[in-house]
Amino acid sequence: MPNGIKIVHRWTPSPVAYVGVMVGAGTRDESPEENGMAHYIEHCVFKGTTHHSARQIIHAIEGIGGEINAYTTKEETTFYAAILAEHVQLTLHLIAEMILQPAFKKEETDKERMVIMDEIESYNDSPSELIYDDFESLVFAGSSLALPILGTKKTLKHLSSKPEYALNWMKRHYTPDRMVIFCQGNVKPEKIFKIAEKEFGGIPNPSTLDKICITEAQWKHNGSTMDREWTYKKHTHQVHAMLGGRAYPLGHEKQLAMFLLNNILGGGSLNSRLNLSLRESKGLVYTVESTYTPLSDTGYWCVYWACDPEDYPYSLELVKHELDKLRTTPLTESGLQHALQQLRGQLAISAQNQENSALALAKSMLYHGVAPDWQETFGKIAQTSAQDLLKVANELFCDENGYILTYI
Repeated sequence: MPNGIKIVHRWTPSPVAYVGVMVGAGTRDESPEENGMAHYIEHCVFKGTTHHSARQIIHAIEGIGGEINAYTTKEETTFYAAILAEHVQLTLHLIAEMILQPAFKKEETDKERMVIMDEIESYNDSPSELIYDDFESLVFAGSSLALPILGTKKTLKHLSSKPEYALNWMKRHYTPDRMVIFCQGNVKPEKIFKIAEKEFGGIPNPSTLDKICITEAQWKHNGSTMDREWTYKKHTHQVHAMLGGRAYPLGHEKQLAMFLLNNILGGGSLNSRLNLSLRESKGLVYTVESTYTPLSDTGYWCVYWACDPEDYPYSLELVKHELDKLRTTPLTESGLQHALQQLRGQLAISAQNQENSALALAKSMLYHGVAPDWQETFGKIAQTSAQDLLKVANELFCDENGYILTYI
């Protein structure tokens, strides 16, 4: 659009449409005193606008059988709904109103602050989720990426004390150059463009603040071993452990190779190397998984597992052994083709999930200005060689890029 907002639409024959707005503003745009602001705003815009109450917003979408949702990450805040395609105009109008005209009435935001505080307590009671936040705090120490998405009780109390704090933050960060309007479903593109122009075309595009961030050049950590090993006493029945380090950002030339390598190591399949080694062969764990999270200018990878305390030393040895194998032993041609065949099927199945597909569409447009389908993405991954995977493994799975966090 003339003011800088991107619009992306993918037609599908489904009568259900996913429509929403993704804003490139998240936790990394917060100062320590503002920690939790992006997530707080995500909650509070649902509590009423200058024209509609919270109940009216909910009934407007739920009353037509739709589902409205939102989420906050380190770098994005997204508002979207699943509705019958015929209700796209109403839905996008309400989302625009929530983003552009939030009321932030104190009696409503005070209640929502208590809801978020309960969410924080719930998170603290779930070590398998909390360990990801604590691990990011270790890997990205010194950056706003180290801040927890939910914030803290102290910062929440400050943020909710005056509505202008949130409104000013939105004014600074919810700018057209950071916004993507997205839609997927049986809707004509012309209709989406017309609605978007009506609802969002009048927003000016002021200069924006630079992100508080670390750059890709800083992704390797040069601290001592002690700086990279943390143990927290959580008094949990099991030891929860995470091993990992920095990784490539979005758009990096080796990003897709790392995506494939992670799938081989401990992706979502039962025949991943970690699952076969720690669970199927030795029976040491119920869950073991690896994750690769690329961000706009950096990223990280990690392996998570939980086990009985007496099994922790051996399980750690097995995890390191699988990482070392990927560094020293290249995949055979048949092994590589099997890995590619498996990933191809996973991508095809994932693309059938309309919700995930629509959100991936928006994110790709936000960061790259293009939105390839899964076949195009797989075509690029299929060009990966065994030597490419070996190079990535040696770059990322080395001791100098290793962090270990344990809950005991």
